[in-house]
Amino acid sequence: MKQIDILFENDQILVINKPCGIAVQGGEGIAHPLDKELPAQLGYPVYLVHRLDRDTAGLMIVAKSPLYAAQWTKMIGGKLVRKEYTAICAGTMPAKKGTIKTAVIQHGTEKPAVTHYEVLEEKNVSIEEKTVTLSKIHLRLETGRMHQIRIHLAKQNCPIAGDDKHGNFKINKLLRKALGVKQLLLAATSLTFPVDGRDKTISIPTPEHFQFQADC
Repeated sequence: MKQIDILFENDQILVINKPCGIAVQGGEGIAHPLDKELPAQLGYPVYLVHRLDRDTAGLMIVAKSPLYAAQWTKMIGGKLVRKEYTAICAGTMPAKKGTIKTAVIQHGTEKPAVTHYEVLEEKNVSIEEKTVTLSKIHLRLETGRMHQIRIHLAKQNCPIAGDDKHGNFKINKLLRKALGVKQLLLAATSLTFPVDGRDKTISIPTPEHFQFQADC
């Protein structure tokens, strides 16, 4: 596996750019999880602070000790860390900017979930005599439920392109055939977090697998 990019480091944490397709934690059938590969690359253990889905690329914080992991997990829970994402979706949102407050089910329990969004661009693509609108959307999480963004966008009839769990399977098939969309088009592209009494923001461009639709 190729090197995982490290974009920030201090005595407590690392901010890394996780590639799409890498699971954060090991388990049955998972060959190269982040929690094994990153320590092997660095030469010392790291501890998870939060998670990204296997198919979601982008920015993550990992800690250098269990104590720092607990501290930073608490900071994320206290909304001292701002997580922002970019997605390309198949469909149109009901408004160009807004907040989704639909609850999601987690382990059989309904949990409140809040996602703020802004539509950056829309583009119509003709595929097999069908017109598909692709929407590039900026998203900011207020809560961090599992698959929250994917569920919220799907419930707005604007699912993320390449989402094989919550998305539109027929449109995904068309996008794969016509445009080569083989991966989930969701990435954590900005993190803002406190360092030495000030907020620090790290931002990255969308990953390579977004580039099929460079104009969107």
